[in-house]
Amino acid sequence: MTQSFYFRQFQSGMDFAKSNPLAVQMVNFSYAFGDRQSGEALLVDPAYDPQELVALVEADGMRVVGAIATHYHPDHVGGMLTGEHHIEGIEELLEQIDVPIHVQREEVEWVMARTSVGPGSLVAHQSGDLLSIGDFAATLIHTPGHSPGSQCVLVEGRLMSGDTLFLDGCGRTDLPGSDPEQMFETLSRRLAELPGEVILFPGHRYSPDSSSPLAAVRERNFVLAPTTPEQWLAMFA
Repeated sequence: MTQSFYFRQFQSGMDFAKSNPLAVQMVNFSYAFGDRQSGEALLVDPAYDPQELVALVEADGMRVVGAIATHYHPDHVGGMLTGEHHIEGIEELLEQIDVPIHVQREEVEWVMARTSVGPGSLVAHQSGDLLSIGDFAATLIHTPGHSPGSQCVLVEGRLMSGDTLFLDGCGRTDLPGSDPEQMFETLSRRLAELPGEVILFPGHRYSPDSSSPLAAVRERNFVLAPTTPEQWLAMFA
């Protein structure tokens, strides 16, 4: 079964969107995973050049049948960044292929406002929902803090965490929709329940490594050190 699991990690500005200076600067990760037997694949955070991401997946003999947005920020779903830079994303993806975009229900309005994608293209989920792709199933985990409807994707021992948790650090909690108290709850409880052998695949390459077992992340990542809300808020609020 594991041999039929398809998984790719794409770094913006290196694996795709190589001529886009912003993609190079932001070092985002997009992902694709699926079932080699069925040939079906899902994209995670297809920003900067979704058409190229689709082409890369198709070059592997796979077919994109949907996308997952970890959160509404433009470097993950497209839209205007700081009012100056337009980033391609799910809106342009839908111009190429008609597929569902999977988001947490708390993020629907934010994604629509950022991208102009209509509700008919968005599938709203709640935490714990299973998303089937061939013979595999991904668990969508609601991880608020960086944004109201941030989500992580757990499938076949891999956690695609968006901007919720990096190998070093975590997503900012001073942006519209952010909440430092919710971030502490997410990190200290929701993600703490996951086994240490799960491999963390973050939304940006802010560390030399591109992935790491959660056990190692827990040992070295300072944002996981606080054990009480008071300690956390003293550091990050």
